Amino acid sequence: MKKVAVVILNYNGKKFLEQFLPNVIENTDDDLAEIVVADNASTDGSVEFMRERFPDIRLIVNDSNGGFATGYNLALRQIDAEYFVLLNSDIEVTPRWIEPVIDLMDADQEIAACQPKILSYYDRGKFEYAGASGGFIDRYGYPFCRGRLFQHLEEDHGQYDEPCEVFWATGACMFVRAELYLQAGGLDDSFFAHMEEIDFCWRMKNLGFKIYCCPQSKVYHIGGGTLPKSSARKTFLNFRNNLSLLYKNLPSRQLFWTLLYRIFLDWVAALKFLANGGLGDFWAVIRAHFAFYGRIPSMRKKRHTIDHRRVGQVYQRNIVVENFLRGKKRYTDLDPKYFTHS
Repeated sequence: MKKVAVVILNYNGKKFLEQFLPNVIENTDDDLAEIVVADNASTDGSVEFMRERFPDIRLIVNDSNGGFATGYNLALRQIDAEYFVLLNSDIEVTPRWIEPVIDLMDADQEIAACQPKILSYYDRGKFEYAGASGGFIDRYGYPFCRGRLFQHLEEDHGQYDEPCEVFWATGACMFVRAELYLQAGGLDDSFFAHMEEIDFCWRMKNLGFKIYCCPQSKVYHIGGGTLPKSSARKTFLNFRNNLSLLYKNLPSRQLFWTLLYRIFLDWVAALKFLANGGLGDFWAVIRAHFAFYGRIPSMRKKRHTIDHRRVGQVYQRNIVVENFLRGKKRYTDLDPKYFTHS
């Protein structure tokens, strides 16, 4: 058994496997890590391509496309390792990208999951949207990062190069203790895709573990490889899953008023989409809400399995107001005194 299993989940991403898998192989120490490709019933010839071009790479073929969450859950149950690395297929890694993260996690057994610094593949001096230098949320569940507030991506000048405890680590490149992942049941299958890693990290924090970013490791991410950023399907998943995230994980004393305020903000967002001509996104928000209301009974059962506690790295103001009304564009513009317990 290798210490680390680098697992790339693929769905119709043959072009990314062809472009980036050789880079992962080149920069991954054979003695330390095994590389596995898990395919989610691709129809673009990905499986045949892997068997022909990379016969020495372990290939797991799932029977159907259950999305990011189920795809990884099915694959990781078949892999023996101390650490799993969930790695997107559209990522270029760098030399010794694994070792600093593993060294950090080996030194602190309370770290459940950790991410490297995520930079843009096309604009290499900037952080990339999906994770940047570690993720946080505000009190209403809006995610943001060191290096990224909403659509504003900062230049990387080393300002976030200190290892740091964060709220969530990106699923684009997430290192996680295998034993904890399996004991916790992995990612929530009902999320399908988007925000399932935030839900997982929140559950880990509720268990008393820490989530970290280790910027001494860096990777370059294209982003939007499966769903483009302008996709109404992505809008639907993000809004539905964000409500599910809050419902599952918030302490009882906060749940009602936080959800009520967040629902109001979502309706404001829907009307803004409509005013800007985004009819598809408008309907996606509406559908997301009704989908969430319909799943409350199943979410309630999951909620009852969680020991809710006060967790850190939650920004106690509304990041929407901070960004759009107060003009705060950078993580360093946020007042650190508001990063308190939830």
